Amino acid sequence: MFRMWVKIKKDNHLLADTVIEDASDATRTKKVLTGLEEACRRFDLSVPIWLNANIKEFQRIAKTRFRADSFIETIDFDYLEIHMIEED
Repeated sequence: MFRMWVKIKKDNHLLADTVIEDASDATRTKKVLTGLEEACRRFDLSVPIWLNANIKEFQRIAKTRFRADSFIETIDFDYLEIHMIEED
């Protein structure tokens, strides 16, 4: 089972979170991208842009934070974090 924890934080406080699960046979990349889209839909946010720093961090530690520079619109929180909980 693929599970990804998505959190919105501001001033070191958790404002919102959700867990995305995916039992499909899709690739890890596809699961991460569709999971992020689903979480953003739940939070009523635009999907952030993956910067090179996000890609490298996620590949290295299976966790990354999307800050204001990753969003097209203005955000009222410090960052959106994705963290892999479980992978197939």
